[in-house]
Amino acid sequence: MSSNSVSTDRFRPASRVADQNLDVWTIINEAASASPVQPIINMGQGFYGYNPPKFITDAAKEALDKVDCNQYAPTKGRPRLRKAIAKAYSPLFGRDIDPDTEVVVTTGANEGIFSAFMGFIERGDEVIVFEPFFDQYISNIEMPGGTVRYVPLQPPKNGATEVSSAGDWTINMADLEKVINPKTKMIVLNSPHNPVGKILSKSELQAIGDLCVKHNILILSDEVYDRLPYTPFTRMATLSPEIAAQTLTVGSAGKNFYCTGWRVGYLTGPANLIRYVAAAHTRICFSSVSPLQEAAAVGFERAEELGFWEQGRKEMLGKVERFCAVFEELGLPYSKPEGGYFVLANFARVRLPENYDFPPQVAHRTRDFKLAWLLIMELGVATIPPTDFYTKQNAWMAEDWLRFAVCKEDDVLEGAKERLRGLRKYMQ
Repeated sequence: MSSNSVSTDRFRPASRVADQNLDVWTIINEAASASPVQPIINMGQGFYGYNPPKFITDAAKEALDKVDCNQYAPTKGRPRLRKAIAKAYSPLFGRDIDPDTEVVVTTGANEGIFSAFMGFIERGDEVIVFEPFFDQYISNIEMPGGTVRYVPLQPPKNGATEVSSAGDWTINMADLEKVINPKTKMIVLNSPHNPVGKILSKSELQAIGDLCVKHNILILSDEVYDRLPYTPFTRMATLSPEIAAQTLTVGSAGKNFYCTGWRVGYLTGPANLIRYVAAAHTRICFSSVSPLQEAAAVGFERAEELGFWEQGRKEMLGKVERFCAVFEELGLPYSKPEGGYFVLANFARVRLPENYDFPPQVAHRTRDFKLAWLLIMELGVATIPPTDFYTKQNAWMAEDWLRFAVCKEDDVLEGAKERLRGLRKYMQ
């Protein structure tokens, strides 16, 4: 055996990272760089197009002048932030949250979710996820050896012909119960939902919660868009003491305060569950960015008195309405979000040009990838094809939809609308 073959075998990567298809983010970002229409208007990824409010950025700058804020934070999070989170959320959950035992601060919500999986999922355990899903869920579940079981949200029957509500994306509870078995360890919920914008109704949450209590299943409730509800919003852990005892709730200071790059997330829940999330978090990254935790603490301490939550909710709803006006103008149906900052629009009426030169990485993908490529190359607008958030067998449900992030400055939204008017020549 040659030394080259030995070295190739020795340095072969683990299958968990090697056996991956080209992801949607790489395809869209490379297309955006190569587009002849520049500068690209990025309506794809869900990062804010503007800074956090001044009271937050001032707090971050002040924290950099404090010695203790420039050193390791306690592994469960800076005490001031944990106390601020507990104080802000105790009224919302209808009980007193213990900042010392029922809160853990993580390096973004994503690392917090990963810590929850690492803390509870072992090889052979199964986790239920609804389609479409936040793509990080899947790898995060599979890393510790878990198996994902999928239940699709059913899209609105009239979604291709008329404007619908994100609430019209429904869960078939019979399908959900069918995938539950003795190996089912956890279920992942996301409300308000990315990318659909659906807020799970109280009755839907109650039905899911009752199943989880009946079968002794842990609930991971991803509520990172909790400050952007446009319709009544129920928190899973408020439904009953029995459901609360099985629920870990995920939050995001980055989403709350327009600073996704800060990577400050948090989980709340019963002490007997949080301790194992914290144990996994300690081994994954030990602690999270200290000065930005201090700034996030100030955010939670002052947001209510400054009217920040309500102002932010109204402003984002205004952006949704402002942007969706172009779909009304073009006669393209869309799904009105009940929360969050994503909009799904249906492009069934948009005709792909015959013999269009799609690259190999797009040519074999579903129609939404081709639509996204067309928008980037011909109109200079980047969006996200949502079939990447589905299994192959259910991707057909979303092949006519595209996801737009409206958390941008108003002039960016207006620029995107102007370019999208160029779709008229492709419509039938």
